[in-house]
Amino acid sequence: MDASDTLRLLGKYPEDGPVPVPSNHHFRRRKSRKGNALLAMAPLPLGTASHPTDQYNLIALLTPIKLVIVGLKPSPRTWYRRHREDDDISSRSRFKGTLAWYPSVIPGAGTTAELTSKKDQASGQGPHSSTTPVLVYSWADTLHMLRVSETKVSQQVRNSRTGKVTTAEIGRVTFEEAGHWTASGDVLALQWLNVNQVVVLTLETLEVYDIRSHKLVEQAPFDARSLVSPILGHTINSSVSYPDAVMEVSHSLRVYKGKIFTLGQHEVQVGTLLTWADRILSFVQKGDFLSAIELTRAYYVGESPGNRNGLPESPEQLKEVVGEKMRELMTASARYAFSEDRLTDGTLAGLDGRGVDQTSLFEGLVRVSIRACIVLDDYDFLYEDLFQYYDDNSIARIFLSQLEPFIIDGNLHYVPPRITQRLVAIHDQDGRPDLVERIVWHIDPECLDVNQAITLCQQHRLYDALIYVFTRAMKDYRSPLVELLGLIRQVQQYRRAREEGLSLGSYPDDNAIEPVVLNAYKVYPYLGNVLTGLAYPSAEPLPVEEADQAKRDVYHFLMSGQSRVWPEGEEGKLILTADEENGIEPTYPYTRLLLRFDPEAFLHTLDLAFEDSYLSDRDDSSKSMIRLLVVKILLDIVASGDLTQDAVTFVNIFIARNVPKYHQFLEMLPTTLHNILIGLAEDPDRSTQEDRQLAAECLLSIYTPHETNRIIDLFEKAGFYRILRSWYRRERNWSPLLLTYVHDRNLSTPEVFSSLDDVLTLVKRLHKGTLPPDIVTTILDCLPRLLERGVVPTAALLDTHMPTLHQTAMDQLHSSPDAERFAYLKFLLGPPQDSVDGDLVPARKGGPSSHVSPELRRSYLSLQCRLDPAGVIAALRYLPAKLLDADNAAGICEEHAIYDAVVWTLDIQGSPLAALEKAENFEYRLSARLADSLVQYNAASETAVQDTLATLDAVEQRAITMCLEHSKSTEEAPLEDIWYHLLKSQIDTVQRVAVCCMTASPDHSAPDSEQERQYELQQATLSALRKSMQGAFTALMSISSAKGISLPRLFKRLLTTASHHAVSKPTLYAEFRTLFTGMLESYRSDGDMLIITRHLVDRDLFSTVEELTQEQKRGWTPSQGRCQTCREWLVDGKMSPSAEQHSRTGVSIVVSRTGALYHQSCLP
Repeated sequence: MDASDTLRLLGKYPEDGPVPVPSNHHFRRRKSRKGNALLAMAPLPLGTASHPTDQYNLIALLTPIKLVIVGLKPSPRTWYRRHREDDDISSRSRFKGTLAWYPSVIPGAGTTAELTSKKDQASGQGPHSSTTPVLVYSWADTLHMLRVSETKVSQQVRNSRTGKVTTAEIGRVTFEEAGHWTASGDVLALQWLNVNQVVVLTLETLEVYDIRSHKLVEQAPFDARSLVSPILGHTINSSVSYPDAVMEVSHSLRVYKGKIFTLGQHEVQVGTLLTWADRILSFVQKGDFLSAIELTRAYYVGESPGNRNGLPESPEQLKEVVGEKMRELMTASARYAFSEDRLTDGTLAGLDGRGVDQTSLFEGLVRVSIRACIVLDDYDFLYEDLFQYYDDNSIARIFLSQLEPFIIDGNLHYVPPRITQRLVAIHDQDGRPDLVERIVWHIDPECLDVNQAITLCQQHRLYDALIYVFTRAMKDYRSPLVELLGLIRQVQQYRRAREEGLSLGSYPDDNAIEPVVLNAYKVYPYLGNVLTGLAYPSAEPLPVEEADQAKRDVYHFLMSGQSRVWPEGEEGKLILTADEENGIEPTYPYTRLLLRFDPEAFLHTLDLAFEDSYLSDRDDSSKSMIRLLVVKILLDIVASGDLTQDAVTFVNIFIARNVPKYHQFLEMLPTTLHNILIGLAEDPDRSTQEDRQLAAECLLSIYTPHETNRIIDLFEKAGFYRILRSWYRRERNWSPLLLTYVHDRNLSTPEVFSSLDDVLTLVKRLHKGTLPPDIVTTILDCLPRLLERGVVPTAALLDTHMPTLHQTAMDQLHSSPDAERFAYLKFLLGPPQDSVDGDLVPARKGGPSSHVSPELRRSYLSLQCRLDPAGVIAALRYLPAKLLDADNAAGICEEHAIYDAVVWTLDIQGSPLAALEKAENFEYRLSARLADSLVQYNAASETAVQDTLATLDAVEQRAITMCLEHSKSTEEAPLEDIWYHLLKSQIDTVQRVAVCCMTASPDHSAPDSEQERQYELQQATLSALRKSMQGAFTALMSISSAKGISLPRLFKRLLTTASHHAVSKPTLYAEFRTLFTGMLESYRSDGDMLIITRHLVDRDLFSTVEELTQEQKRGWTPSQGRCQTCREWLVDGKMSPSAEQHSRTGVSIVVSRTGALYHQSCLP
């Protein structure tokens, strides 16, 4: 070959170099495989149909890194190149690649394709269009598919001889990637099986993929290492590794005319894919007819696993072919299962000679046949042939038991009546009426034996199923009413017999009649569904014509003025409703009976019926007049006097609500409406009060009554306060309006007082800020009711509008508990709280009320001392001095033993020494009481000691707080005298109690003795007193730097004063030593805690500072905060527009080693 005819299409030209010298030994180094090594190469073969791409002589070349498709004609060139993407795979899988072409063919064509001209085949205009050539190639375990075609492009061509330019169509090869998928392992060989399937060989399996769905359709285990590898001999000199060589088997797999050939090391194997018929036949040959039918059904519905070779592509043809095969299989299976030969050929004989149970076979045959017939939509074989087989062999029960689940699931709607009859009869024989009812509900009504179904439903009281049969099978909507009315009459007769003490008949007690009552109540939902165009019990919409006919029948039956014969004709019977046999039948018997049985449920049903559009057809007077006729019938029944008061009330409510809603259809006389309104008001039943009031409101929206005063009186007695309020407010009749709020028990307490406040505010605005006397009188009369509603809201209301009634209100509360009087006064005089009386009223603002008399203020303080002693000082602090005399307040507090409040009151008057003297007197009194309790020990001593200590501690704490406040104040005060009196009183208290206590513990032989408990109580008391005294000295030490206090002089005065009393100096010194020792221990503990805290803080601070220092040393420190190019601040609260733009867009900042800063965009 000449060099000028050589064209490089793939790889590199060889480089010139020295010729290698052969070595003396036979060992050759294993060559490493290069990335441009050819893994596979194949030309596009010619198919049975010509294709425009045939003229290009396309060749596909596959390397580990790319796929290249070149064309040799009209001149060599590369048409397609695709690089590999998955570079991260293992080195061994990197060099696994295969490819295979499938040429253009005419699928499914025989001799016709051969007679078609090549020109027509190429253009796709023949009777069978040709396919597009396809290339399938693989890298590792991933397969790719590529379709090849030609497109024509118009292009101007210049003749080299004449120079003339002409337009010509130039062909271009185009490629379309048709998808990719993954195999179970590295692909070692790849071959086309047919136009739609490829065979893939991996190391351990032989797989078939459908290229249309890219799914695995067949898979079989196969050891690829058993095939012949052409390079296996190269492993001798180690030029190729054995694992690589043994997997080079792509040449040992070939496909020819749909058969797969494999060249093994010891044998040649030939195989083919089983067609759909072969797979079905394999089950038949094993005698597994049921699996064969199931597989055929799967092919029919397109759910079969594996390949579909041999099946037509057209869905219609496929269903025709497979459906016929399915029918043949079902027929053959039935003949085989019931053949006489099987009874004699030993098939049914077991190993022990006793036979084999074939129940599962017969059950399975029914199931698979039903599923097959459902998909075929052909039930002749199932109901005619197969059932006859089972019936002839006396095993029809098996057939029916397998048929029932498909009926219940809704898969079978139509079953011949003769089969349904047998199924229902079996459940009846088994005593399972619930299963009979289930069958009736789920099957097409036309499939039922009506007589059988009605008889069984009546016998077993299956009224839901009975209604279903009447309405859906017979389109009879009156017979269910007749059946249910009969039940209602039985219940009414039972109730009357029980009330009159007569014989109860066939129902001995309430438990026996209860099922009848439950079934009788089904008449109301049945009527509700039918009169609104729905089926019972499913509530599905009925066809329009059937629904209208059903409504006409039911309305005509219900509004019948006299008893009717049913069924109509000579064999009919009179449908009676009277409670007694042979009794007089009333007018409108059926409506009357339903109304007497449960008026509320019946009228609710009529409410639903009235809303139906059927009754609003103005073009048909027979429909539009039904509402009026129903109302008139109800009024006639009410006028007869047969109904109870509850029933009459429900009828009045029903009419009153519907007249305004359908006023264009219900034209009622004013007299009738007036009587209904009075009837609503005169009913004394409180349980229906709200319903009656709503009905009266509806009626008043279209009717204005006369006899207004009478109506108002009736409404007040009936409690229709909402209606009265609207009338009174419209007429500005304020006093009665206030009474409606007070008397209305349906209103909550916040609503009552909020409404009263709004009304009184409005009245005051209309009367220039004053309330008329009649309003005040009304509130005064209602005061007991208001206080009963809420004490605090009443106080708020009176203080806002009528503060002169405070004393009257307190007089009303005279016999009430003290807590209510205290709550009343606390709201007026006490400090505001977050919530008052359960948030009934908001917290008071603006300080104490100035409308409270001095007597009530003293009462408030007295109640505060008795009921809330802890809040006395807060209450006194909140009250201004002008509202409460300090001497009176101190006297009241001292009277109730609130000694700390007395001390605070005297101090607030500017007499600290007098307050401390008073505190000293209180401490003396309390310490004496404390000493008595400790000496005269009894069971109540511990409680008395605790109470006394609490009171004493409160006094001492108040005194200490007072001394601290004066010490920190800028006002002149005898501080040393104040602290002297405080400490002196506390020392005296401790000494006074210590003298009475035992000096040593009693005998420990009886640890639970009374003396031991007394000693422990004394020591605990002394400890508490000394702790309180220690707190006083600690407070003194905290302000020791205050002017006017000399600690040495103060201690000297204390010692001198103590020595004048009957206390020895050693005892006194011991007491002081104990005091100061305890203080020093406390200070030492506080000092230790401070030292520990300081060490912890130092450690954390050191770690933080060390981390900060290390971070500061990192990086380069900028010289200044400006960009060296644009001179803009990099970090500044006032940025320029350009700097803001940089900040928003997140522009990076660059720091140089010299400390200069730049924006990334400004970097030079």
